[in-house]
Amino acid sequence: MQKQSPTGKRTAFVTGASYGIGAATALALARNGFDVAVAATRVENLSNVVAQLEATGARVVPVALDLRANSSIEQTMAAVTGAFGNLDVLVNNASVPLRKAATEVTPEEWDAVMQPNLTGTFFMCQQMGRHLIGSGRPGCIINIASTHGIVALAARLVYGVSKAAVMHMTKMLAIEWAQHGIRVNSIAPGTVDTPSRAAFLADPKTREMMLNRVPLHRLGTADEVAAAVCYLASPEAAYITGHTLVMDGGLTSY
Repeated sequence: MQKQSPTGKRTAFVTGASYGIGAATALALARNGFDVAVAATRVENLSNVVAQLEATGARVVPVALDLRANSSIEQTMAAVTGAFGNLDVLVNNASVPLRKAATEVTPEEWDAVMQPNLTGTFFMCQQMGRHLIGSGRPGCIINIASTHGIVALAARLVYGVSKAAVMHMTKMLAIEWAQHGIRVNSIAPGTVDTPSRAAFLADPKTREMMLNRVPLHRLGTADEVAAAVCYLASPEAAYITGHTLVMDGGLTSY
């Protein structure tokens, strides 16, 4: 029999949680009553977010995860499910960006993006699906995609293709696993003001160019994406699956 979480609370696992959207999502889930596992490539990079999570009263499980290695995915998921007893929500946030002209992309760079963004995300979903189906429990998977998977932009081909594939994979898994009560959705943020974008957005002309592409004329925030994750993970979203929630200030409405 599948054992329950030691605290009796719902549980969530957020990848790429050391900063930005991942950290904000983990904190939002903790504040909404979840115990939370958080992953980064190096577990020491999670120290700040772990301290913030523990301050909410949540039980926290920090783990190292290498999305390029299926052995790491299997071991990490086993560690999280073993610590919690069950896992209710998986948020696949971790990904690798690439800005490079299509004519200059190397096979190594293609693999370096596709392996974590698409292949690793799929095998994280697979592990979660096996866990939920094996335990006979319903659950929820939320994949963080991007508007780069919807609209085309120069020098973003590899990243955009990876995120477009994630959105279609979301639909395919939602159909296949609906019979098990497993909901699979994705969120496609536009430009979000996070530390990873700080250097890119530091130039006033670049920032203004980005703002002029967005009808609401502002950038998104990590907290806004985190709030959407919490909604999709909540009972209020129980009839939503196979959907991509676009959060872009109207960018893709043109």
